Amino acid sequence: MKKLFVVGIGPGDENKMTGEAKEVLARCQVIAGYQVYVDLIKDRFPQKEYIVTGMRQERERCLLALRSADAGKHTAVVCSGDAGVYGMAGILLEMGIQFPEVEIQIVAGVSAVLSGSALLGAAVGHDFAVISLSDLLTPWETIEKRLLGAAMADFVICLYNPASRKRKDYLMRACDLILRYQKPETVCGYVRNIGREGEECHVLSLKELRDFQADMFTTVFVGNSMTRRIGDKMVTPRGYELGEKK
Repeated sequence: MKKLFVVGIGPGDENKMTGEAKEVLARCQVIAGYQVYVDLIKDRFPQKEYIVTGMRQERERCLLALRSADAGKHTAVVCSGDAGVYGMAGILLEMGIQFPEVEIQIVAGVSAVLSGSALLGAAVGHDFAVISLSDLLTPWETIEKRLLGAAMADFVICLYNPASRKRKDYLMRACDLILRYQKPETVCGYVRNIGREGEECHVLSLKELRDFQADMFTTVFVGNSMTRRIGDKMVTPRGYELGEKK
């Protein structure tokens, strides 16, 4: 059977990679991925054949991986976080129609919304929405509608890709939209370099977040009306009664 695995490797640290992901990568002959993600695992799997492409070369990378699998080599495409959350699972399943003999298997990973929430405390303890601020594939008008809808519905909002060199003010613009429905003192948090060198996390208000300088390695969390700061943690209660039993 010709096999192609789409593997979520988590945020970067080997300890945050699932056992299934490690097992699959150990069995594969070829590993394909974006250079930054390949660098995170290459020391652990040095004997593999690697297919590496740069940013905005996702289709080329997927095609090379499908051809590798079609040639009979067990191949894995690695994605940061989860393979299906802003990962390559969708496009590979779409392109895989052209390779009917290749079976595609998705291997889940720990997405930044989960690992980041854990570092902050319990940021997504209740209903939440995940929105990317990158307008490379999604028009800003659509992103704006989603931000407004999530804020109006009082979701905790996790923001991926909050800024880049070309999008320095996108987080500020997003905060201004959310501020139409949430208070300036709303508890927020951010995590940078999850599971990698330089990892840091901080809790702050929505007003403070508006002026924060994020980057592409930052994941941002905007709390809902119930989110609280407990010590240095961001906590969104689920609603359990905390009174003592009589």
